Amino acid sequence: MRKFLCIILLMVSCSVAFGQKADLRRGNREFKKGEYAKADISYRKAIMLDTASVAAHYNLANNLYRQENYDEAAKQLDACQLTASEEVFASDYYYNRGDVAIAQQDWQAAVNMFKEALRRNPEDLDAKENYLYARNKLQEQQQQQNQDQNQNQDQNQDQNQDQDQNQDQNQDQNQDQNQDQKNQDQNQDNKKDQQQQQGQQPQISPQQAQQMLQAIQEKEKQTQEKVDEKKAEALKSRKKDKNW
Repeated sequence: MRKFLCIILLMVSCSVAFGQKADLRRGNREFKKGEYAKADISYRKAIMLDTASVAAHYNLANNLYRQENYDEAAKQLDACQLTASEEVFASDYYYNRGDVAIAQQDWQAAVNMFKEALRRNPEDLDAKENYLYARNKLQEQQQQQNQDQNQNQDQNQDQNQDQDQNQDQNQDQNQDQNQDQKNQDQNQDNKKDQQQQQGQQPQISPQQAQQMLQAIQEKEKQTQEKVDEKKAEALKSRKKDKNW
């Protein structure tokens, strides 16, 4: 973040009350020595005396930036944006806010901030360089997001195809199972029919079976006797023929 300290010193000398001026000056001395923890306390005391102080928020943001606390630095700069954007140093404010956005890898915010800085100071070469850098990073990010979206779409399509295939397989299996069940039901029905048919046939007692067997044997005996009689008559007729 550039051109920061001299702007704060000018603002302090022109626009802050005595008590706050002491805290800001103390914080600036501590900041120059690299005593960032002490400077943090001094700047926050100045903010307590005047919460709308652009100098206090601006300087505290610079101190936080040096400690790589970028999220808190962004909050402090955002807290004084409305006032700072109307000041003569507005281009430097937006430049510094863009630096914080780059540190956060918030490329869209960085592009927007450096645009604002260039609107107020078109000759700022550092702002142009940072703007081009942030814009390229934003384009890379958008391309990567598009690739990720396309990959997600492809994965979703593959998953949908797999689900469709699984559904088809399940339907085929269900159809096979239903057919098997139908076959089993038919077999059971056939067995029931056979059992019913068998159940409808009259049951024969052992005594009746013996009587039927005797009747069959008697009929066979009578048939055999008739056959024997016919044979005997045939023999008789032959003998007569021979006597003649």
